[in-house]
Amino acid sequence: MNTPHIRITTRKPIFDTVRQFLGRKFKQSEVDRLDDTIDTMTGGTHDSAGPSSKSANAKRKSDIRTIGKAGTALIKKFEGCANLRRDGLVEAYPDPGTGAEPWTIGWGATGKGIGPGTVWTQGECDARLTRDLIRYAADVAHALNGAPTSQHQFDALVSFHYNTGAIARATLTKKHKAGDFAGAAAEFKRWNRAGGREMKGLSRRRKDEAQLYVSG
Repeated sequence: MNTPHIRITTRKPIFDTVRQFLGRKFKQSEVDRLDDTIDTMTGGTHDSAGPSSKSANAKRKSDIRTIGKAGTALIKKFEGCANLRRDGLVEAYPDPGTGAEPWTIGWGATGKGIGPGTVWTQGECDARLTRDLIRYAADVAHALNGAPTSQHQFDALVSFHYNTGAIARATLTKKHKAGDFAGAAAEFKRWNRAGGREMKGLSRRRKDEAQLYVSG
């Protein structure tokens, strides 16, 4: 027996909620990816603002990809969930390279509303990580633009982007898209500085990311 598809016809509450999480307006590419994700999960279709070509729809579908267990574990290993207080709450801490901004909390979360004195519950930290991993994975998939990428390579690139925010401009990405995987793997170690200083923690992270990248 066929299972009936669920079609979500009113998507505004979903978009409003995600927009609140992000603290900003959507880019059109983000709207497209959210629409396609909902369609994939519900088996429905959405009404766009205008007609879309098959090639455009196919491109958006290629942007839908998720990080695997290995990548998530690597991010958690290096981000930690530091500054746990005796009352069980997690407190924000300054960037180790600058001693100030950007302030970080939970599993490496930064941005609007995070600064000195910010405290979250463990549940809030975990929920933010889940949302951020979806967002960063979408950024990486978009930057790769359909280039052949194994799951381990994708996981390593998401971890890299989660920490640096540089997936769109990094030479690492250009070399990967060109199929120069050895060259791309060698690029990770270049991103080991913060505040103009080489950081041992970043060097260790880049080494682990490069190893994950080549393991698949």
